[in-house]
Amino acid sequence: MIEKFDPWSEQPVTFTEAALTHFKHHLQKTGGVAIKIGVKTTGCSGLAYVVEPVHEIPQGFIKIDENGLLFYVDPKALQYVNGLQIDHVRKELGLSQLIYTNPNESARCGCGESFTVQKEGLEE
Repeated sequence: MIEKFDPWSEQPVTFTEAALTHFKHHLQKTGGVAIKIGVKTTGCSGLAYVVEPVHEIPQGFIKIDENGLLFYVDPKALQYVNGLQIDHVRKELGLSQLIYTNPNESARCGCGESFTVQKEGLEE
């Protein structure tokens, strides 16, 4: 039997327990059914993460089910987010923040809002 090679067979985005807890509470507050993950062109470094609740399942997106918590990754963003880990940290004065650890990033702007990816044949 020949096994077809699928470069996206591994889960493209992973989450820490803190991030999962954050998203679960966020979906309960917003009434969303899932979290959509993608990128948009913006900022001084070129790309920014888009992580937002959705009220309808996006068609054609890559589904990730983490213990019943649903995430959908935009296939157009996969080349930028494959291998991404999302964490959620609490800071002083009750502030909290999502932290993105992405092996594809080659640079990040000073404020941390946008990033750059450089690969062979791919530059954004």
